[in-house]
Amino acid sequence: MRIFEFSALTLAACLTLPAHASDEVTVQLVARDGRFFPSELTVPPGRKIRIEIRNDGKDPVEFESTELRKEKVLAPGSKSVVVIFPQQAGRYKFFDDFHPVTGQGALVVQ
Repeated sequence: MRIFEFSALTLAACLTLPAHASDEVTVQLVARDGRFFPSELTVPPGRKIRIEIRNDGKDPVEFESTELRKEKVLAPGSKSVVVIFPQQAGRYKFFDDFHPVTGQGALVVQ
């Protein structure tokens, strides 16, 4: 009888807890012809950020950000993921190290 009461109370407590949004947000980034599409990614503050990168170009690309301390090289036709821990509101630049003039972008946390 006590196990049943405990289980019922536990279930009731779980059902009354508020629902929370996922702690992770995923955004898509495509590299092609020395450029990023979109060139700006907007995400909410305080959440883990998952950037799914796809290289649709004919040349290798390197997603790099000194501000976010991340870099990832992708061969032509490949996909990869960069995970960034929660950031405060702000603008964080990234670039393609193989195409530094045209391959510019920003992660906007707001």
